[in-house]
Amino acid sequence: SPQGRSKKKSRKHQRFMARRAVLEQKGLLSPHRPPGGQTPEAGLEAHTELTEAHGSTAPRCDKVPKPEQTVSSSLSPSASPDSIARHHSVLLSQGNGSSGRVRTSSLVLRPGKYVAIDCEMVGTGPQGKLSELARCSVVNYEGDVIYDKYVRPELPIVDYRTRWSGITKQHMKNAIPFKAAQAEILKILKDKIVVGHAIHNDFQALKYFHPKDRTRDTSQSPALKKRAGLPVRANVSLKNLARHLLHKKIQVGCKGHSSVEDAQTAMELYRLVEVQWEKQLAHSLPPRPPSPITDPAADSSQYLDDQYWPTDLMASSL
Repeated sequence: SPQGRSKKKSRKHQRFMARRAVLEQKGLLSPHRPPGGQTPEAGLEAHTELTEAHGSTAPRCDKVPKPEQTVSSSLSPSASPDSIARHHSVLLSQGNGSSGRVRTSSLVLRPGKYVAIDCEMVGTGPQGKLSELARCSVVNYEGDVIYDKYVRPELPIVDYRTRWSGITKQHMKNAIPFKAAQAEILKILKDKIVVGHAIHNDFQALKYFHPKDRTRDTSQSPALKKRAGLPVRANVSLKNLARHLLHKKIQVGCKGHSSVEDAQTAMELYRLVEVQWEKQLAHSLPPRPPSPITDPAADSSQYLDDQYWPTDLMASSL
């Protein structure tokens, strides 16, 4: 009967509106607005302003231009590496149309998420063949030092390796224990994108494993090697990359390396090819499946039908 159909329709509409409210509350669906895209109050205010300004209402336009899609200029502190890489890619694609629109994407992306690290090791164990951490330096995106301390190894030092490490017995007088240094350094590296040269050696000295997708090893960068005119598969030193690409000399003299200078150099090299590097990473990430609610090509209203709602969720939403 017509009355039965009306009740059935009314119940379905109630379920529809209840589910819409749930989706709106969870931020998965934009709040329902009347035709025209404005709330009645907003439309009334706009109408009043136009009337006062021109003495008459603005002419009606059947076709409303769609707003341009814009990408947020910043990411949340908890942004995942794939979000960062994809954000790089989108910014790059936007910047292709106008010169100077995107200078360096990291300036947009939160440079505070980037640090560079370098460690100096001494020899311990039998014949001093075991490498242990004796100094660690960390710099930020701009190359400013945010950590630089001498570290006392857990085992007695057999070989200071001063010619390469720059470490002497004098440095160990004010060195902090390895465990204390490890805790301080790992706190800095947490949730950061870490740059370094042959960085696996630094992580090994720290007895730490950093996520691969948050690691940028300048010794493994094809972009840097190509730019320096070196074979992609060649093992290239930080010293040679600095000489070819930055036109500066590092690791000279017999007093050993400076971990601060090496970390700063690694960051400079990364920034030199940063856009290209991140763009390649973005392209290598697996495609993300579209969300049925946020996919603009999908009709959101169809997902409010019964078939798309699990029974337990239906019960909790009504």
